[in-house]
Amino acid sequence: MKRRKFLASYIISDYLAALCAWILFYLYRKHYAEALIFGQNHTIDFTRQFYLGIILIPLFWLCLYAISGFYNDVLRKSRLLELGQTIFSAILGSLFIFFMFLLDDYIPDYTFYYKHILALLGIQFVLTYIPRLSISTIMVHQFKTGRIGFPTLIIGTNEVARRITHELESQSVPTGNQVVGYVAIDEKNNEAEVPSEQVLGHLKNIPEVINQHKIEEVIIATESSDHKKLNDIINRLAGRNIIIRGIPDIYDILSGAVKMTTVYSSPLIQISNGIMPAWQMNIKRLLDIFISIIGLIVLSPLSLACIIGVRFSSPGPILYRQERIGRYGKPFIMYKFRSMYNDAEKNGPDLSSHNDKRITPFGRFLRKSHSDEIPQFVNVLKGEMSVVGPRPERAFYIRKIEESAPHYRHLLRIRPGITSWGQVKYGYAENVTQMIQRLQYDLIYLRNMSLYVDFKIIIYTAINILQGRGK
Repeated sequence: MKRRKFLASYIISDYLAALCAWILFYLYRKHYAEALIFGQNHTIDFTRQFYLGIILIPLFWLCLYAISGFYNDVLRKSRLLELGQTIFSAILGSLFIFFMFLLDDYIPDYTFYYKHILALLGIQFVLTYIPRLSISTIMVHQFKTGRIGFPTLIIGTNEVARRITHELESQSVPTGNQVVGYVAIDEKNNEAEVPSEQVLGHLKNIPEVINQHKIEEVIIATESSDHKKLNDIINRLAGRNIIIRGIPDIYDILSGAVKMTTVYSSPLIQISNGIMPAWQMNIKRLLDIFISIIGLIVLSPLSLACIIGVRFSSPGPILYRQERIGRYGKPFIMYKFRSMYNDAEKNGPDLSSHNDKRITPFGRFLRKSHSDEIPQFVNVLKGEMSVVGPRPERAFYIRKIEESAPHYRHLLRIRPGITSWGQVKYGYAENVTQMIQRLQYDLIYLRNMSLYVDFKIIIYTAINILQGRGK
């Protein structure tokens, strides 16, 4: 509730700031610039450009702030970061408005251009930053008084866990962490240094503890040099929408492999998830929507041919619906053009193979050309999938994969995709062993996610389709 309240405050203040900034800048141009050109008796008229700007300019600024990631997690935004983001957005947006709308203004010399840019930049920055600073100051005050915070779970009940709790509670500058309890790493809990009533459970039932107490952050109170124990804990936490922090060893600090953050007097590391920066994630989502809309329109003749082909190839529905597991383990229904005979899995889940007799003759064409996956653009528009991401699997096979490869859960941190690096490099998997072998490529993608990598995967997927490498 508090997060939505502060988010709404930021959006409303940014909208009003952009609206007022445009009005003041327009009056500046008319009163100062045009008065110097046409004389002091020049009248200020509110043209169509002015009223159009009132509608479009504030929306442009809100879109820019959203894409830059300013609204992604407003409660975890420091005032210094807020200042930097506001300056950067003001410069970028002002330059865009200038080159798009003001470059063709009639001016006596080029110094007017510089004055226009500086005036727009200054007005936009001041009117935007002052309300933002006020909102963030109120937010920091509420952190200090404990009115808002992040429910935090500490894994471990040893002396380290007790010390971290003390440092969190005694720091003069709050981080907002509100420790709700502890989870014992082993059932015997021999190292207990915390009150027993605050121990909420053991590592094996940590999912229930996180869900019950709505945990947002987890701190692992064990040395990162204990790699076996640490990997087991991280694998259990992977695939959840939570922030994971841990205690670094000297190698972590010197290698720079992790993002450092200071929580009170104790340095903690935020476990790297290899996810894109916020602005890239937002652009990726916009590109997903754009590509899906264009894809559905451009491929509509092919979709019509697929509908006719499926209808006459064998009895049964045109679309095949199957439950898959998406981001953060949330189930969703994935759509495909049916390529198998109806009731192909009446005896239970079964992966497709190269000479699978359950595939219809027309279905084999669909799979070779990947045309059966066109309806998944609808899943992308619904936010359940992305164009590029690890292929979604069924819960039945995820359980089997995790028996040998528990690190599969890391893939649940991102949206599954229509195509993936594993799909390009390895192809379809016919059994669980091949699924595990393909997993390494998807983990590499997770650690190297970027718009550039997505573009490469789309290109290679297009090449595979043209070469008929589907199955």
